[in-house]
Amino acid sequence: MEVAPETGQRDEVDEIVDQWRQQRPDVSPEPIGVFGRIVRLNIAQRAMLSTVHERHGLTLAAFDVLANLRRSGEPHRKTAGELAESSLLTSGGITFRLDKMEADGLIRRTRSQGDRRVVYAELTELGLAKIDAAFADHLATEERMLELLDPQERAQLVSLMRKLGASIAHSARPAEPSS
Repeated sequence: MEVAPETGQRDEVDEIVDQWRQQRPDVSPEPIGVFGRIVRLNIAQRAMLSTVHERHGLTLAAFDVLANLRRSGEPHRKTAGELAESSLLTSGGITFRLDKMEADGLIRRTRSQGDRRVVYAELTELGLAKIDAAFADHLATEERMLELLDPQERAQLVSLMRKLGASIAHSARPAEPSS
């Protein structure tokens, strides 16, 4: 199906919703209109950004860790536990990534002066330069992905996505027992 995204014409998700309406008229497939598009957009966005990250010699996971350290501010360091918490990965998953990034010279591990049991991962000069270059390219790519939306539409989309996030969180709460 030909799609003209700039005009908001029908897309493949509309076709899926129509098929479900025809095959199961007893249920409303409307949520697919939202969540089907979220899934498709996520797949497309990740594919485009993977290309950007690979151009800088990074995986998505390495980019995530380096960006996490970079946005933490000087001295650009966190413990594996702090990285895991702020990136939603396990500390074991972080440790594996840190080992590779340390071998590549992007981070170094340092021990806390106050408690030698605490080990930090911190950006090296190479890591800082790499994440700064990759992040600029990352943002430019995301900007291109949004170019058909004007500033008002972007703000509206952000607001609606924030509200959707709250709605999902609300729906995940246990239902109150009926009396």
